[in-house]
Amino acid sequence: MPPVLLNFADWFMSQLTLWAMIGLIGQGMFFMRFFVQWIASEREKKSVVPEMFWYFSLCGGLIVLTYAIHKKDLVFILGQLPGVFIYLRNIYFIRNHRRVNQGI
Repeated sequence: MPPVLLNFADWFMSQLTLWAMIGLIGQGMFFMRFFVQWIASEREKKSVVPEMFWYFSLCGGLIVLTYAIHKKDLVFILGQLPGVFIYLRNIYFIRNHRRVNQGI
C-alpha cells in the first residue's frame, strides 16, 4: 500500500472514538434519508418525499445533535436543533393525516 494511504489509514483508525462512531452513524442516517428519497422519486418518476425520509431525518438529526452537544460545538448545535423540530412536525402531520383519513 502506498505510504500516503498507510498514513491516512493510521490517522483514520486513531480518530475512531466512541463519539466519532456516534457522529458517523448520525451522518449515515442523513445519507439514508436522501437515498430513500432518491429511490422513491425514481420509482414514481417525480419528486417524492416518503415517510421514511422524515424518520431517517429525525434519527440522524438527534444523533448528530447529541454528538454536537458532546463536542460543545455551538454552530453545529444551532444548525441541527431546528431541524429536529421540523422533522417531528412533519411526522406529526403524516400521522394526523392518516388518523383523520382512517376516521379514528
